Amino acid sequence: MPIVNRISAYQDDMKDWRHDIHKHPELAYEEKRTAGQVVKLLKSFGIKDIVEGIGGTGVVAVIKNGDGPTLGLRADMDALPINEETGVDYSSIHEGVMHACGHDGHTTMLLGAAKYLSETKNFQGTIVLIFQPAEEGFAGARAMMDDGLFERFPVDAIYGVHNMPGAPTGEIHVSPGPVMAAADQFSVTVKGKGGHGAMPHEAVDPVIASSLMVSGLQSLVSRAAAPHDTLVISVTKIHGGDAFNVIPDSVSFGGTVRYFDAELGKSNEQRMKQMLDGIGSAHNVDVEFTYDHGYPPTINHEKEANFAREIAADVTGQESGQQQQTMGAEDFAFFLQELPGAYAWIGNGVTGESANLHNPHYNFNDDILPVGASFFVRLVETALPTT
Repeated sequence: MPIVNRISAYQDDMKDWRHDIHKHPELAYEEKRTAGQVVKLLKSFGIKDIVEGIGGTGVVAVIKNGDGPTLGLRADMDALPINEETGVDYSSIHEGVMHACGHDGHTTMLLGAAKYLSETKNFQGTIVLIFQPAEEGFAGARAMMDDGLFERFPVDAIYGVHNMPGAPTGEIHVSPGPVMAAADQFSVTVKGKGGHGAMPHEAVDPVIASSLMVSGLQSLVSRAAAPHDTLVISVTKIHGGDAFNVIPDSVSFGGTVRYFDAELGKSNEQRMKQMLDGIGSAHNVDVEFTYDHGYPPTINHEKEANFAREIAADVTGQESGQQQQTMGAEDFAFFLQELPGAYAWIGNGVTGESANLHNPHYNFNDDILPVGASFFVRLVETALPTT
């Protein structure tokens, strides 16, 4: 792969950085050691403009070389509550916590780019390096923004990457438009009147009503959304009663909703409430419906995504593959709601070479460290050329 030669020379160092971070994983908003290692390395690269504690445990560093546009580059730092089963000699030392999504690798790729850019300064403008906490369900991107990230460090565009098991090692895929779904949550409590299972006519059965609601939610996917739209409603938990012969007073259930189009998400929420209330009324039960908006869809901006595709081709020596949409969610979406930018996949290895994300056997592929670092560097040097 035609990666940057100087970055290729960093590969052993980058492996050591990643293995250290991998060995000491930290959950959302607990990334104190990880942030400390990031700061220590940034200082060793000669970077002086470093701010800690943004959005809790986030780190922001600035590299400036003359006047020009400002580019933001982001990596996430947090680990997952999963017990590692990789067997590598740098496995997690913390029981029940591991880097099962590759954030150790993302952080390392951005560190490699930071080292190169600080040493060479082959660009004109400003780079804002964003090491973000708490991507895994705790909206660290939103927390950094609420802490004044872009007021304190304004950028003209922002880019991020994520490793992708199932894609060939080192391939970079990026496309305009939605690439990851929104992730909303809902919960429903159905209140009836309990009674003996042998005398259901004396009860108001929340179990029957709930079962119809669960089935009805699936009809919304096929009947309330156009066939060419993408909508997922998954009921993932249901609780009611604890005896085989007693109809319970109430049943509760909940799950997740995924979509790419915000308007579809809004109309679906309304349809869900209408359907649940309608079934509740028909069965004489009370319905409590709570809907929580999580991460929005991750939508790449056309200009920036096409630019990133060109850079991907330059780095890998081949055209960027089509970025396959996933119904997973990512809080980089909050950045893309505020700023132009793009989010790319880097292949971690095809099936059989890499376990899936959020899997106890998953491990980030060290071979793609220089690929990701080179991608970041080429984005900067091309977007901020020296005159």
